[in-house]
Amino acid sequence: MRVLPLTFDALVTRLVARALDCPEEPARGPEGTTAVRLLVDGHPAARPEALADALVDPLRAAGRPVARVRLRDFLRPASLRLEHGRRDADALLDGWVDAGALNREVLGAVVERGRYLPTLRDPVTDRSTRAPYVTAAPGAVVVLDGSLALGLGLDVDLTAHLALSRAAETRGTPLDDAWQLAAYDRYRREVAPDRRADVVVRFDDPRHPALVERAGRG
Repeated sequence: MRVLPLTFDALVTRLVARALDCPEEPARGPEGTTAVRLLVDGHPAARPEALADALVDPLRAAGRPVARVRLRDFLRPASLRLEHGRRDADALLDGWVDAGALNREVLGAVVERGRYLPTLRDPVTDRSTRAPYVTAAPGAVVVLDGSLALGLGLDVDLTAHLALSRAAETRGTPLDDAWQLAAYDRYRREVAPDRRADVVVRFDDPRHPALVERAGRG
């Protein structure tokens, strides 16, 4: 393993190149519809949404349609995810995201039906967004971002994890959200995102990310 310092723009370029080349056998639906489904995972302090957003224009410039989706728009109803209180770290890790809906309405639908649901539930109001389905052109790249996402069983083809040290997570977590740190401890211990992800980037200093290169991966 070696660690390669690089700029944020260079990281974007590398991820776009991986998405364009991945997978060797793209997900293919019954009518020949193809798609690549990319997940950017990281603690909120690493702002995985910023990296996911930065991938959109370069992918489109390369001729690939993009479906930009956010994990936070596919939360389970508050009555379920907050069943054991608003500060249950185990629920945050295991029970907040409606992974079944994401697989069914986005990650599977974009391949099988050539369309996807951009949002399911407003994370603030907890109400259904009633969003209409969006048509996805063949060869679309679904760019999904979120936190604590690699252990959810999502049907994705390429994963990137923005890795923070425990100290960086603590610094980047507001005091009112300190209860969430226990979920990230479990995530590192049980899911091991730095080993599971296809691309791992050390992101303690977002101005100076570093790509972790492992044997057989790059």
